[in-house]
Amino acid sequence: MKIALINGSPKMQRSASATLLEELQLSISETAEVTETALHTSDISEDVWEKLKSADVWVFSYPLYVDGIPGHLLSCLMQLEKEKWQEKEIRVYGIVNCGFYEGIQAEFALTLLKNWCEKCGFLYAGGIGVGGGGGLAQMPKVQGGHGPRAPIEKALQAMAVSILQQKTQENRYVSVAFPRFLYRMAAQTGWRRWIKANGGKAKDLGKKPE
Repeated sequence: MKIALINGSPKMQRSASATLLEELQLSISETAEVTETALHTSDISEDVWEKLKSADVWVFSYPLYVDGIPGHLLSCLMQLEKEKWQEKEIRVYGIVNCGFYEGIQAEFALTLLKNWCEKCGFLYAGGIGVGGGGGLAQMPKVQGGHGPRAPIEKALQAMAVSILQQKTQENRYVSVAFPRFLYRMAAQTGWRRWIKANGGKAKDLGKKPE
């Protein structure tokens, strides 16, 4: 079985989508052939096409954009629709991370992926909605199933079992093991720091379009 891990984040480095795929890979790389690929832009390279064509399982990992799929990735999915894939069954899993604290916020984005699979004739095999993705890349990994990333790691391990056993799972929604109010405080601090670093002011965060 060949598994394609597909990073659908527009970020080239240090994205939550990449972090989640790295964690999943730890649980499947010893017993299956894994290929890493990425869709950072709206165009699919020839190398990516070849990797996808040779894989039996696709695992998409992408951030939540306005309750849906990022525009560049949506463009790639539309390109993939045009290919004839009926020669073999392709199982598709999804991992959606969002800046919201609640993982359930990713439900609609996973539903879109499921609908796309039905249109293409793929088997949607389940997904994970991850809340608190905004700080995931900065959170330390703690051994023994502890730490703020523990619920997410547990969900990824369960998905790894489903993939290796070629099973379909129900969508799961998890969040970081971190108090909501502290997560919100950290996010607000980060927004102020980033806007100042880019020449803006903290008060600009409250601006609304006319």
